[in-house]
Amino acid sequence: MTVRHFEFLVEEPSMEAFLRVLLPRLLPRDRTFRVHAFRGKPDLRRKLDDRLRGYSKWLPADWRVVVMVDRDEDNCMALKEELEAAAASAGLRTRSAAPAASWQVANRVVVEELEAWFLGDWPAVRGAFPRVAASTPNRRRYRDPDSIVGTWEAFERILKRHGYFVTGLRKTEAARAVAAYMTPTLNRSHSFRVFRDLLLEAVA
Repeated sequence: MTVRHFEFLVEEPSMEAFLRVLLPRLLPRDRTFRVHAFRGKPDLRRKLDDRLRGYSKWLPADWRVVVMVDRDEDNCMALKEELEAAAASAGLRTRSAAPAASWQVANRVVVEELEAWFLGDWPAVRGAFPRVAASTPNRRRYRDPDSIVGTWEAFERILKRHGYFVTGLRKTEAARAVAAYMTPTLNRSHSFRVFRDLLLEAVA
């Protein structure tokens, strides 16, 4: 079944800002979405069971719920299993456990953080912040965006070095700016590509 609407549950406003700019450029015009931001990962995890049980009572057949959390320093597999268990407890079919056409909830772990997705599309970063160096992705530590430890701190250091956010990274502002220039088909972050392909598969 072709999906007509997505409900996104995200852990913070920066991801909400990013999705609100990116999704209209990624999804067909006749698809809709809502983004629900929580007050950090602990808040999302604490409230997730109740939110999913609520969805289980009324979720239309052509709607999907996408839960998104940063990996940060957590074990990726353990975090994914926790999210999967919450959906199963609510009686909802997950993308990992159900056929592609019948899932209701997809759990996606952003590796390591949203800023890795920015580093995966350096032309988008340069579009938003033109003074940054074009050669940055060629440096060994930035070649694989998903392997960078402390992604937002690394992103902040790069921007500060070129005169942006000298008093500290404003994450929501940066997310909105980079998303406006992002080309989803070219992102080098594996984590982003998994997320992108999930949505494109659902609306195909």
